[in-house]
Amino acid sequence: MKLFIDTADIKEIRRAKELGILDGVTTNPTLVSRIGRPYREVLVEVAKEVDGPVSAEVISTDYDGMVKEARELAKIRDNINIKIPLIEEGLRAVRTLSSEKIKTNVTLCFNSIQALMAAKAGATFISPFIGRLDDIASEGMEVVEEIATIYANYGFNTEIIVASIRNPLHIKHAALIGADIATIPFDVFQKIIKHPLTDIGIARFIEDYKKIPK
Repeated sequence: MKLFIDTADIKEIRRAKELGILDGVTTNPTLVSRIGRPYREVLVEVAKEVDGPVSAEVISTDYDGMVKEARELAKIRDNINIKIPLIEEGLRAVRTLSSEKIKTNVTLCFNSIQALMAAKAGATFISPFIGRLDDIASEGMEVVEEIATIYANYGFNTEIIVASIRNPLHIKHAALIGADIATIPFDVFQKIIKHPLTDIGIARFIEDYKKIPK
C-alpha cells in the first residue's frame, strides 16, 4: 500500500520524505489556507518537492469552471492530479479531463455507488472519506471494502485513496482490505512509527550495554 501525506506544509512533507516511505501528497484549500500563502505558489512548491502524485483541488463547482481550473493546475508539473468533488458536474468534468489525459482524484466520496460512478467516468483515484463517515456513526472502512470489491469485480483501474484518516487503526484496516493508498495527516504519520515496547526495548539494550566490561 502506498502512503501519501495529507498536508500543504512543506516542512511536514520533507520530514515524511526523509523517512523514505512517502509516495505522494494530497492537499485541499483548507490545508493550503493554513499556510498563509497564495494557493498556486504553495502547489508549485509541493509538486517540486516530491516525485509522486500531488493532488490539487479545484474551487469551482460547475463543469466549465472545474475543467478550466483543472487545465491550469495540470500545467504546474507532470505529477499534479486534479481533485474533483463527487457531484454531477464533477463527473462530467472527470470524463472530459480523462479524455485529455489529465489525472483526477475524485474526492468527498461517501459510498460505494458514488465510487462506481467515478470509476466509470474515468477517475484516476477515488477518495472515500472514512473518518467523516465514522463521525456520523457509519462504518467508513465498510465503504472502502465495498469499493475494493466492486473495482475488482469489474476490473476498474481507479486507485482507492483512503482519506480522512484519524488514527493508525484506519491505516491497518485499509492495508488489510487491500486499498491502494492511505493519505495520512502528519501527526498520524508520527504515531504509526512509534510503539511503547520499541522504546522500552531500546532503553533496556542501552542499559545492558553499559554493563558490558570495557
